[in-house]
Amino acid sequence: MDKNQIREIIAKRVAKELENGDVVNLGIGLPTMVPNYLAPGVKVILQSENGLLGMGPTPAEGQEDPEYINAGGGFTSPATGACTFSSATSFGIIRGGHVDATVLGAMQVDEEGDLANWMIPGKMTPGMGGAMDLLTGAKLVILAMEHTAKGKPKILKKCTLPLTAKGRVNLIVTEMGVMKVTPKGIELIEINPEFKPEDVQAATEATLIISPDLKPML
Repeated sequence: MDKNQIREIIAKRVAKELENGDVVNLGIGLPTMVPNYLAPGVKVILQSENGLLGMGPTPAEGQEDPEYINAGGGFTSPATGACTFSSATSFGIIRGGHVDATVLGAMQVDEEGDLANWMIPGKMTPGMGGAMDLLTGAKLVILAMEHTAKGKPKILKKCTLPLTAKGRVNLIVTEMGVMKVTPKGIELIEINPEFKPEDVQAATEATLIISPDLKPML
């Protein structure tokens, strides 16, 4: 699979977790592809932590409005009925538990649901942004991530990079399968038919629990 195929598989599967009317915050990168694959009739309200509720599509070149940017600094647009407010109010929405789901990327995640996704020691970083607040405030935390990085596992027994938050991840979606974080560890509940459970385990440092009801990842 090439990079584009991998990203499409992940985004399509994550989209199935979102329900009509959900308030959803999307991390930068791969998570922003998720709305492209929502089922017909499913409309979600996209929230951006810099102060926008009701984020619309990326505007066409030449149609950008500098008043509307997303949390990553890119141009966006308001959907019908959107509202804007200060970032303080926006973080009040997040911390108050009013975001139904957040979809984030990851550098590392471990079997206890700990997440590292904001810095590598010794490298420059713009800061954590709203990830820490989203992890603790959103009702559902979904990771949309490639299973490995340069052939090395990203799903570990224990994160080695500085943490964004501890024990807050609910679901992990990669090109290889769907994994649920449980009190007993990470459970593989769906698998890409191109792989076998032993393939997924070989690409994962954490010991996977293979669900007795393991299903194909559709």
